[in-house]
Amino acid sequence: MLMSMFASVSGLKAHQTRMDVIGNNIANVNTIGFKASRATFQEIFSQTLSSASAPDQMTGRGGTNPMQVGLGMNIDAIDIMMDRGSVQRTESPTDLSIEGEGFFIVRGGNEGAFYFTRAGNFTIDKLGNLVTATGQNVYGWMKYIYGENGYEFDTQEPIQPINLYEDIYNSNKRIIAAKQTTEVVLAGNLDATEKPIGGTTGNVIGSGSMTTLPFDANSDGIPDEGPDTENIPPHFTVPINVYDALGNEYKINLKLWKVFTQGPSGAGDTTPIETSWYYVIDGGNNASADGASGFIKFDSSGRLITTDTTNFNFRPTIKITPSLATGAEAFEFELNLEQLTMYADDSSVKTTRVDGYPPGTLVTFSIGSDGIITGVYDNGRQQPLGQIALAIFENPAGLQKAGANQFIQTPNSGDFKLASQPGKGGAGTLVPGTLEMSNVDLAKQFTDLIITQRGFQANSRVMTASDEILQELSNIKR
Repeated sequence: MLMSMFASVSGLKAHQTRMDVIGNNIANVNTIGFKASRATFQEIFSQTLSSASAPDQMTGRGGTNPMQVGLGMNIDAIDIMMDRGSVQRTESPTDLSIEGEGFFIVRGGNEGAFYFTRAGNFTIDKLGNLVTATGQNVYGWMKYIYGENGYEFDTQEPIQPINLYEDIYNSNKRIIAAKQTTEVVLAGNLDATEKPIGGTTGNVIGSGSMTTLPFDANSDGIPDEGPDTENIPPHFTVPINVYDALGNEYKINLKLWKVFTQGPSGAGDTTPIETSWYYVIDGGNNASADGASGFIKFDSSGRLITTDTTNFNFRPTIKITPSLATGAEAFEFELNLEQLTMYADDSSVKTTRVDGYPPGTLVTFSIGSDGIITGVYDNGRQQPLGQIALAIFENPAGLQKAGANQFIQTPNSGDFKLASQPGKGGAGTLVPGTLEMSNVDLAKQFTDLIITQRGFQANSRVMTASDEILQELSNIKR
């Protein structure tokens, strides 16, 4: 009789534990990154009243099965269900969820044990650290190089707390340094119907003795309207902005004139029609431009002729000498005119690429699916600020809950040794602007709740019935 009472007591305790697990699951139905648990039961070792016996062929006696009375039940396991929860969109740039395997790596400072979490509700503190809601640092990499596939972070380096404002590799990341202009690329059309300087046609520049500017009365390198004049004839101007190493901007102008057209001189002359244009770079008020003039030539199809490089320079090197007030040294850049054409249409030459830029201040940032945090600056440039790392475990269900939506590794989870880049090495990708919610299935939890309640109730009835039988037994002597 006492055995039935002890069995019911074990059932009550086990069902109470299961109720605790279900209650905790339901309490965390809206907890970010929460992983539900599941309690399963097992029977306790049974008391053997009679062992099994084998059949005896000699006597013809049959075999018997063992006779056992169970001693109750116990909790077999409380498992963590590691399936992914639903995703909720938040639009916050620091909110992240993981599509696939992996955990974010966090730690309170530079020392101590790492913690792992699926809750990606991160924020930026006033020093630029990427932190959890409880102030723990999010870890990743910040040392990078520019390779063939763009920015590539050095994942062989130890992971470090991610800081968007500064680090030991890039110093102050709130400001992106200026870049000196080394190349300017122009493209567009020069109007073939433009009247040559002075209305003259004849030998093209570079042919025979025609190797200099035809009309330049004061020898200043600027064409004149005609002989013995200093009036500058109409020209097409292309504004160009270039930058020195300090980021000072120089608003220079490229001026173009049509000068000469060469063609057949008479019967039997097969000389191709070619047209010369003259260009000058005006350095502006705060700089002077050296080597900033020359000729280019087009064929009768309107295409730039690139075979004659003796007298025609379609990729000149321009030297800009800033004024002393700017504090910058002289610099050079290549002016690329290869993409110019000459058709009977309006002149439309403009810059298509200038590789220099002024310094910029960090305005905002974005996080990609690969975990790379990219800063956007007010000069239009972008720069990587860091890359978030993920941890992969051989047995994620073996992790131990540590509170605050976090886990710690155990001997059965596998050791965390090297971090993985999102999207590589089995790690999932990141989904910015979203959060992974709890994976608790309310319908299942309520069903388990009812079943657990009935199990507890049934075990309590066994206890009551056993007590009543013992009461009857004690009343026999009366």
